[in-house]
Amino acid sequence: MKTRYEKPVIIKLQSGFMNKFGNSSLYTRQIRKDIAGVSVGELTKTHGSPLFVYDEKALRERIREVHGHFSTRYPNVTFGWSYKTNFLQAICGIMHQEGSIAEVVSEFEYDKARKMGIAGKDIIFNGPHKSMAALTKAAEEGAMINIDHLDELYDLEKVANQLGKKLKVGMRVNMDTGIHPQWSRFGLNLESGQAMDAVKRMVSGGKLELNGLHCHIGTFILDPNAYAVEVEKMVQFAYQVEDGFGFKIEYLDIGGGLPSRIKLKGTYLPPDVGIPPIDEYAEKITNALYQNLRPGDFPRLILETGRGIVDESGYMITTVSASKRLPDGRKAYIVDAGVNLLFTSFWYKFKVETDRETQGLNEPSVIYGPLCMNIDVVDEGSLLPPLDRGSRLIFSPVGAYNNTQWLQFIEYRPRVVLVGEDGTVDVIREREDLSDIERREILPERLAVGTKV
Repeated sequence: MKTRYEKPVIIKLQSGFMNKFGNSSLYTRQIRKDIAGVSVGELTKTHGSPLFVYDEKALRERIREVHGHFSTRYPNVTFGWSYKTNFLQAICGIMHQEGSIAEVVSEFEYDKARKMGIAGKDIIFNGPHKSMAALTKAAEEGAMINIDHLDELYDLEKVANQLGKKLKVGMRVNMDTGIHPQWSRFGLNLESGQAMDAVKRMVSGGKLELNGLHCHIGTFILDPNAYAVEVEKMVQFAYQVEDGFGFKIEYLDIGGGLPSRIKLKGTYLPPDVGIPPIDEYAEKITNALYQNLRPGDFPRLILETGRGIVDESGYMITTVSASKRLPDGRKAYIVDAGVNLLFTSFWYKFKVETDRETQGLNEPSVIYGPLCMNIDVVDEGSLLPPLDRGSRLIFSPVGAYNNTQWLQFIEYRPRVVLVGEDGTVDVIREREDLSDIERREILPERLAVGTKV
């Protein structure tokens, strides 16, 4: 059989040198033959490709590690599992088994948590949009509702009237913690006096009792000191509220935003160098509490970290379906998972590993997904060896946001499996078929064409 001819391309050899992004030479190989002890070949043979894979042992070890850094420093710590980060039932189940309550930002997520068996009192209800029906349900069930804006405050006063009782509520605040951009969209601003105006309204209305404060300063926060500033301002505001109006602030919810060890696009340093360890965040946060709380006062510290816990336990196995040479000389590969499944690839540069030893030099390569869209680029440039059709690529970490932001667009969404601590592989979400896509559609009889298959 004749070997397929490919026009030669001249690429400057940079062997042995480091580039500004911290990548090593053209000869580096990143190979992954198994995930949590189960071979990549066995996983794809049984469950197909593309395939999301989660490592239960790694996930449990991570939540215990992160929780331990905080609970050994402060006596009253609660973790709220962020459903928007990953709401697969199996993932949520692991988080709840490990002691986390639920943190949700919509009625949809609230209903998921209740269906999981989480009591209303163990649900933190955040988010800028809460319907009257959702607020009523959450208030009846004793959820921790954090008010996002004044209109929601007025809605809750109506709910209190309807239920005939005074409601305990929390309030979301936003503030300047020295990072950019400042997340001012959510909650009531501290510096402008907006948050204090809301407290005064609660007092004058007589329907609501403020018992908690919430603040989420952003996502993928790389400066641990920003959390120290957040805590200091929250504690100071809490005491202003307590001393001035008689409310008792029972919890301080500092939100999430802790980073995982994934590389932000455009950054030079690798994650192991550029991302502070979780221990540093815990130290800054708890020190700020002790420096600002009054003696003997230990309000409940709530953290809603999601990405920093689940991201590194998730992998995506893909298969190379084709390759081509681009006009600028770069090699390009088309794989069966694109931005429809890996939405976070717009912001993060995943680790890219091959499933086998491959002969030949690495060269800068673009990885495209299967979509008929020019934006479907999973990776703009990775050093890859020559890959044949059928070769597997493994992207990681992909455990955060990809299963909640994935799209039903052009391709079916794939299976998701969980590798248990004993090596058992469980299907935790089945692959879609056409019935899933069309189940909610209604075709008027007058628009029917042809003969149904």
